[in-house]
Amino acid sequence: MTTVLSTASCTRRTIFDGMIARAAGLGAVPYAIVWPCEGHALAGAIEAARHGVLEPVLVGDPALIASAAQEAGLSVASCRIVEAETPERAVQVAIGLVHSGEVQGLAKGSLHTDTLMHGVVAQESGLRTSRRMSHVFMVTVAGRTDPLFVTDAAINITPDLVTKQHIVQNAIDLHHGLGYGAPRVAILSAVETINPRIQGTLDAACLSKMAERGEITGAVLDGPLAMDGAVDPQAASIKKLTSPVAGRAQILVVPDLEAGNIVVKALSFLGQASSGGIVLGAKVPILLTSRADTIEARLDSAALCALYARHLKSLSVA
Repeated sequence: MTTVLSTASCTRRTIFDGMIARAAGLGAVPYAIVWPCEGHALAGAIEAARHGVLEPVLVGDPALIASAAQEAGLSVASCRIVEAETPERAVQVAIGLVHSGEVQGLAKGSLHTDTLMHGVVAQESGLRTSRRMSHVFMVTVAGRTDPLFVTDAAINITPDLVTKQHIVQNAIDLHHGLGYGAPRVAILSAVETINPRIQGTLDAACLSKMAERGEITGAVLDGPLAMDGAVDPQAASIKKLTSPVAGRAQILVVPDLEAGNIVVKALSFLGQASSGGIVLGAKVPILLTSRADTIEARLDSAALCALYARHLKSLSVA
């Protein structure tokens, strides 16, 4: 049975700090770091290892890894290195480590995201499931007692209705898997009424009905909801929005990748939010990071991915 975490005293950092401590307390999870041949990619892996969150297995060119470590002033002496001569080959080798049970997840190093994801989504990778893969940002904002989950802001550009169904279910499963219980899910748009000229409102209405009929499970959905009506109780009251989700949303489902990217970056750069990200829908979690991510953000994502990897493994052996 999933334990529901209390977030009554949480702040912007305490949520992630607690998650890091929780992940470390359970022990480091082995992750393949795919092509960590630049300092920024190595630094995140080393920091996650230092905190006891991940056990990094570095997959790439040993000479390039050693050179990157030396330039960044990092030591990889305690890390296992598995040789791969190119980024493409590193993806294949890392996937092989998943199938052999040597790692429980994949993490992007210094290769292009497209290179990593192309290898993962390929039919022959053996990592695909019946779900479309999607990305979730977990965001903590000062003044909120629980985290916000924003999806999808990194993988699916203009998702259709079926893809959105998978995006929603992936995020719900993550919310449960991290111990936060059944979430309140807001399907975002610009307005709260159905407008045939705004596709997002039509999709929101369909998704809400799908949840009512059991095609999406484990959560309460409502939409379309504008951002203010989704997260602010006063705005929801002024707009006379009566639903268990309005003003109290825990998962925000954006209409497309552009909207999601703007939401997350606005929260991060204007709202000073902390965030971690994860790709779901494959047989193992995938940790995607950006060159611009801070060490703190990389560690937050590592803790998120480590905990969910443990959850998925518990399901497979149950």
